Amino acid sequence: MQTTSTSPDRRPDLRATGSGRWADPVFRSITWTAGISVLVILGLMIGSTTRDAWPVFQYQGFLDFFTSAEWNSGFSRSEYTGEYGAFAFIYGTLISSAIAIAIALPLAIAISLYINRLAPKRIRRTLTYTVELLAAIPSVVYGLWGLLFFSPAVLQPISRFLISTFGNVPFVGAFFEGPTRNVNYFIAGNVLAIMILPIITAIAREVMAQTPEDQIQAAYGMGATDWEVMRRVILKRSFAGIVGATMLGLGRALGETIAVAMLIGGQQRWGASLFFAGQSMAGHIASTFQDAAPETVDALIAVGVGLFVITVIVNVLARLLVWRIGRVAGDAAL
Repeated sequence: MQTTSTSPDRRPDLRATGSGRWADPVFRSITWTAGISVLVILGLMIGSTTRDAWPVFQYQGFLDFFTSAEWNSGFSRSEYTGEYGAFAFIYGTLISSAIAIAIALPLAIAISLYINRLAPKRIRRTLTYTVELLAAIPSVVYGLWGLLFFSPAVLQPISRFLISTFGNVPFVGAFFEGPTRNVNYFIAGNVLAIMILPIITAIAREVMAQTPEDQIQAAYGMGATDWEVMRRVILKRSFAGIVGATMLGLGRALGETIAVAMLIGGQQRWGASLFFAGQSMAGHIASTFQDAAPETVDALIAVGVGLFVITVIVNVLARLLVWRIGRVAGDAAL
């Protein structure tokens, strides 16, 4: 009878040696240091940025800093003379990220279902690589492409259609007031959607692929159509993983800097319309940090602290939501 097991005599490299007595503790120490370093780095980031931003919070008032939209930079080196309110940047960050998620999520789900269940095998791998290739493109390339081609050729005609169609509708019309510009929340959100699409698609596709084939075949055996199998079996079982993928994409959108700074408008103000030119938190830091006076640098660090807090809140809520859904559904893929 042929055996497939490997005897110790055939694997001399696995024999116990004297070096194991010190190699194991050393390896354990290295891995422990690597793990703890994450907490140390995160603690240093939180501590140092909060320490530098704290005088600005005391000067402006913590609540006023995050709820006021007035930002007038000071030029002092020894005291605070400006007015610092970050609400316009917070609003620009949240609205552009919300637009990106609203566009990217259904596209990512459709792409994942097509690759997993409908695409011919000969193009499935090519399509997967193509989607993942979008994640490798530098953000500045996205910004230039959106500014010079995507916005004038594609998004501005869509903007004019939305303004003419919904601009006069009561209540809803406030979100579709014109005129159209080459840079605004809508333009930035659409390009962000393309940038976060690979993240959501890759995770959603992997989660959907974990659906047991016997459950899928059982649904087909009961007469279900392709649409019913995808909606009631695959999507239902993958819901928690899709939520987690969406939150990761949202975290990526919240922190995106260069492309958003190029496409959102660079205006230190805010408006309800999707076609308003505003600014994001990361974009404002990147565009003004180089020429900022010392007191404004502290204020920009305070904006960074606010962005960090928002990102942490989003990720914690996502983790709790995924944990809760996975616990209720008993999703083994989580």
